[in-house]
Amino acid sequence: MVAAETVEGQARFLNRELSWLDFNARVLEVASEAALPLLTRVNFCSIFSSNLDEFFMVRVAGLTDQAAAGIAVRSPDGMTPQEALREIRDRALRLTGEQAKLWKRQLKPALEEQGITIAEIEDLNAAELEELETVFKRQIFPVLTPLAVGPGQPFPYISGLSLSLGLFVRDPETGEERFARVKVPEVLPRFLPVGQRGHYLPLERVIRHFLSWLFPMMEIVECTVFRVTRDADFAVSDEADDLLEAVELELRRRRFGEAVRVEISGSCSSRMLAQLKHGLAVEDPQVYLVPGLLDLADLLELVGLDRPDLKEDAWVPVVPRRFVSEDESELFDEIRRGPVLVHHPYDSFAGTFEAFMATAARDDATVAMKTSVYRTSADSPHVPAVMEAAEEGKQTVCLVELKARFDERRNIEWARSLESAGVHVVYGYPSLKIHAKGTLVVRREEDGLRRYAHIGTGNYNAVTARLYEDFSLFTDDAAITADLADLFNHLTGFGRPRAFRKLVVAPFNMRETLVGHIRGCAEAAAAGKDARIRLKVNHLADQEIVSELYAAADAGVKIDIFARTTCTLRPRKQGGKEDIRVRTLLGRFFEHSRFYIFEADGESTYLLGSADLMARNLDHRIEILVPLEDARAQRELARTFESIMDDTRFSWALRADGSWERVRSKKGGRGQSLHGALMRRARARARAAAMPRGR
Repeated sequence: MVAAETVEGQARFLNRELSWLDFNARVLEVASEAALPLLTRVNFCSIFSSNLDEFFMVRVAGLTDQAAAGIAVRSPDGMTPQEALREIRDRALRLTGEQAKLWKRQLKPALEEQGITIAEIEDLNAAELEELETVFKRQIFPVLTPLAVGPGQPFPYISGLSLSLGLFVRDPETGEERFARVKVPEVLPRFLPVGQRGHYLPLERVIRHFLSWLFPMMEIVECTVFRVTRDADFAVSDEADDLLEAVELELRRRRFGEAVRVEISGSCSSRMLAQLKHGLAVEDPQVYLVPGLLDLADLLELVGLDRPDLKEDAWVPVVPRRFVSEDESELFDEIRRGPVLVHHPYDSFAGTFEAFMATAARDDATVAMKTSVYRTSADSPHVPAVMEAAEEGKQTVCLVELKARFDERRNIEWARSLESAGVHVVYGYPSLKIHAKGTLVVRREEDGLRRYAHIGTGNYNAVTARLYEDFSLFTDDAAITADLADLFNHLTGFGRPRAFRKLVVAPFNMRETLVGHIRGCAEAAAAGKDARIRLKVNHLADQEIVSELYAAADAGVKIDIFARTTCTLRPRKQGGKEDIRVRTLLGRFFEHSRFYIFEADGESTYLLGSADLMARNLDHRIEILVPLEDARAQRELARTFESIMDDTRFSWALRADGSWERVRSKKGGRGQSLHGALMRRARARARAAAMPRGR
């Protein structure tokens, strides 16, 4: 067993899972910000819970499997799976305790002050109780199914992430006592509106009040609420002949994954606790006693209330000037004039990418369209545009990633709809996820066939495009479009991919290209030349890349990193200051774009795309990075990065001890907001676009 590398007695690498928990702690910290609109804070509280659910379903499930198999191999930070699980449990308990206090002491009372009361049965008056009984009788009771445990009645299967009532029920005549379970229906709202006073009752409290309807003539000895989180980290065999069938099979298996966490209302008795542990086949480390309401992810229902006074002002994305035209076909003329870089959600997704797809689908000059689907939304015109093109007789191809976690079922449905419309659908490989975001349009023009490409950092998803920050590049660059065409042909056909001209593509040349750029900067710095690296990613966890960045910093390269979620690099102190600056931020929009800027001895390389700096992205996924060679686009990217690093509103800095420290304004004010600054810039561009071109 090899111990982790150390620097001055500390592990050279931070633990990836604990770094993720630090991220979710920051989400909770934003929910605590009194200066934010109330429902914005409630939204962050909800996000904290949904994030934690996914973390347990995937990351904790994986570690649990390793620990159960007796695997004691240490991760780069020096932890075994068993050690990591213990630390995760301690931190998760601490964070969920903080969330419970935040909800009980701050958010719930503040909502009540605004006329939104999460009420108890005791808070209702006679008229409201009568209304509640009518609603229960007509809308809730018919859906409920009590399941008792006894002779011939085994402990029922508990579906993942569903709320349940666990009961001890006694027959007062015979004294016989049984355990029973009542599932809280997921088809009904979690918070039930009652009366006209703004009262909302948690559905499990309503069911508990009417338990006598389900167990007539019985005595309810004890009732508690519990919830199971199950392993959702499935893998498809490399030898799967039919990927669609294999993914559907794994989806069915996911429903019955092992329990990795059981949340139980903290007021339950030791007898109830023992019953649930036995029935769910879990041990103490997997049990989490929760004070107050379980599953605060459902607070999202309250965020959806029509209370604009409790939310941030709506943001209306702007349509970039180069996309404003009365004639659709001019869009391609504009791209021929030079590449177009757009920044979502400041620039409109509907007015740029969706317009690009719709125009291409309707355009008589279009002869072919090829695109990819990783995560998309039901209302996104992306897939329907490809279907329309196919129905118009155009050659169409769609790479559908069936293994996009938690979007598998939706993507299966899209795949079948695409095939029904005549689109050639390709599912990729069992061992490789297609995570790249690329679209190719081929048009017949006066001088022959010409290709147009869109390459982005975000998913083709109309919903998240309004919430996630991403970049999109539109170009007719002959080398880039030829590379993208070759990649599509490789993924749909059979053969080794050719050497790429400009695109950087994982798993073929991305790792060596990025390492080469880092080393090039290090060599320049070692020779006394100016060298700088700027990275914006969601995750920085690849061991080789982190080691190369350390070596570059040792050589004198100035390194700035934005890592939104996880970062396993530990900044070190050199001469009293950190030699690598690492920042992160949260706020109105979810930072999602990935880009890389390398500068060495006056030469610059700008890369933009879908890949994070993790082994899975560099070695086990199809990812694309596209070079930005246009000076205007490079300036925009560099300016955005500097604005990110200058944010003092919701930013944190990673310190050498592995902790994240809030970045505060030196003037003691509210601080400078990145998202506010970029919205102001977008409005200024919109005003300029509205002016006559001659002015």
